[in-house]
Amino acid sequence: MTLTRPPGETADTNGPERHAGTGRAVAVLVLVTLGALVPMLGPATALRGTGEAAAPGVGGIGLLRTVLFAALAVPLGELLVNRLARRVPGAPAVRPPGAGPLAAAAGFVAALGLASLVATGNLVPSSPADIDVGGLYASRDGKLALLEVNAFAVAGLCALSRRPRRQVWPLAAVVLAEALRAHPATEHAPLVGSALTLVHLTCAAMWVGGLTYALRLLRLWGVRETAGAALLGLYARVAVLLLAGVTATGLCSALRRMPAETVLEQLTTTAYGRTLLAKVLLVAAVAALALWARFRLRRAADPLTACSPARVEVVALGVVVAVSGLLTALPVPIRW
Repeated sequence: MTLTRPPGETADTNGPERHAGTGRAVAVLVLVTLGALVPMLGPATALRGTGEAAAPGVGGIGLLRTVLFAALAVPLGELLVNRLARRVPGAPAVRPPGAGPLAAAAGFVAALGLASLVATGNLVPSSPADIDVGGLYASRDGKLALLEVNAFAVAGLCALSRRPRRQVWPLAAVVLAEALRAHPATEHAPLVGSALTLVHLTCAAMWVGGLTYALRLLRLWGVRETAGAALLGLYARVAVLLLAGVTATGLCSALRRMPAETVLEQLTTTAYGRTLLAKVLLVAAVAALALWARFRLRRAADPLTACSPARVEVVALGVVVAVSGLLTALPVPIRW
């Protein structure tokens, strides 16, 4: 009599793991595809019946900005959660593979695409000859676009180095460039608007990327329930502050672009207002999921059951990122 397991049985034990991994890969691919469709197909829906005209290539611009925002969120979230994990007593030293290099590469490509649009006068180039690279140095928007391209390149090198935490500095430069780009000097009080965008984008990126990486970390730790629950608890406390920052700055930014007496009308009659309304509803749904996860974390017999609503929250946050990318490409509402 032998205790050796037949080859067929050994292969069967690995089957469910392979199927689970394939299922996750397919789910991620489907979600990424759906997320890409939001900025690509959203402008036509948002602009219908408003009488507004969108800039050329608005769908492509929205998609590039969505990729850029995601490329910011992934490494910033990793840095945040790794910092929190070091504060968890008895936490395993093992960490998931960092996605910083891949995120930096995606951000570099997106920033390069956006820079090419700026180099053609914010028009879609029909050929490489239309792109005036030297002209980027002659305008504020061009310099900011070049700063983002170079910052993502440096962030990728930092992510591949022995001290990946240094990528926080080039990523901060990208956030600053985006904040300045969103509020040109011709705008009323542009520095106030840039400060609001800076805080809003930073909080949103750490919220989205932090939750995604925390779930990856818990999956890797497996059955270490105490450490996992402690990490979720730490992240939940930080997420409350991040949500407050996103909400407060988002509200102030909306009121700067749509005065209080015109908000209700512009939320339904302008493309920007409609997209903003969709984003607000999505963020409200995300906040409800976060409260549900926090309730499970504090009251459930198994605190790690909070991972279920948290996974849905990640998907909803991905849609919020896509809608945010679309929002930056739509025409700014008129201040009545």
